[in-house]
Amino acid sequence: MRPVVVTGGTGTLGRSVVRELREAGAEVRVLSRRAGDGHVVGDLTTGAGLDDAIRGVGAIVHCATDTRVPRNDVTGIRNLTEAAHRHGAPRLVYVSIVGVDRVPFPYYRVKHEVEGIVVESGLPWTILRATQFHDLVLTLSRFLARSPVMVVPAGTSVQPVDAAEVAARLAQLALAAPAGWAPEFGGPEVVPFTDLARAYLRARGVRRPVLPVRLPGRVARAYREGGHLTPGHAAGRRTYAEFLADRVGTERTG
Repeated sequence: MRPVVVTGGTGTLGRSVVRELREAGAEVRVLSRRAGDGHVVGDLTTGAGLDDAIRGVGAIVHCATDTRVPRNDVTGIRNLTEAAHRHGAPRLVYVSIVGVDRVPFPYYRVKHEVEGIVVESGLPWTILRATQFHDLVLTLSRFLARSPVMVVPAGTSVQPVDAAEVAARLAQLALAAPAGWAPEFGGPEVVPFTDLARAYLRARGVRRPVLPVRLPGRVARAYREGGHLTPGHAAGRRTYAEFLADRVGTERTG
C-alpha cells in the first residue's frame, strides 16, 4: 500500500482522517506549514513543498480549506493537482459541502468551483459532500448566545453530522478505487435551528430567550428552502444531542 497524504491534517476533520487511515494500516503524510510528527512541510497557496509531499503516494485526501480567504482554496487545488500530475497522478479525494451548488453563499461558491477543478483535473477523483459538522453548529450557538436574547434564523433547519463519521467515510474512500461523486453524507436528523439553540442553552444550564428572525436575502432564502440539506442521505448516526452531552457536559464538569 502506497502512502496517503492528507491536507488539512491538523484540523478537526483532518486529524480524524489521519487517525482512521493509520488504524487501517496506511502510511500517512500530513501536509502542514509547520514541521511535526508525521508531517511533511508544504504550502498549498505557494506550492512550496508539494512535490516532496506527493512523490510516491497512492492517494491524496484534500481536507484543507481557508475560510478567511476562500479564494486561496482555488489556488491551492490548482497547485495540488499540478503537483499530482508531476508524480504519478494519485487518486484525489475531496471533501465538500452539501448545497454548494444551490446556496449562493460566497464560501460555497468557491467550494463548488474547487469541485469543478477536481472533476476536470484529469486525476482519478472522488468527491464527498457532507452537511454541517456538529462543531460548526456549536461554535455558531456559542456566538449567538453571547447576547441577552439569542437571535436565530427563522424557518431554517440544519442536518448536523459528526466530523469523525465523515472522516471514517473519507478514509474508506481514500483506500478504495475512485468513485467520482460519492453519495452525500448527512447527519441523522434534520432539526430546526431554534431547537438546536435551545438544546445548547439547556446543555449549558443557561436561561435565555430564543428569538427566531426571518433574515432577508438570497442566501437566507436558500437555507430556508433546505438547499444545504440531504435528508435522503442521513448516513450519520451520532445526533447533535449526543454530541452536546459529551462536549458541553464535559466543559461544565471539567
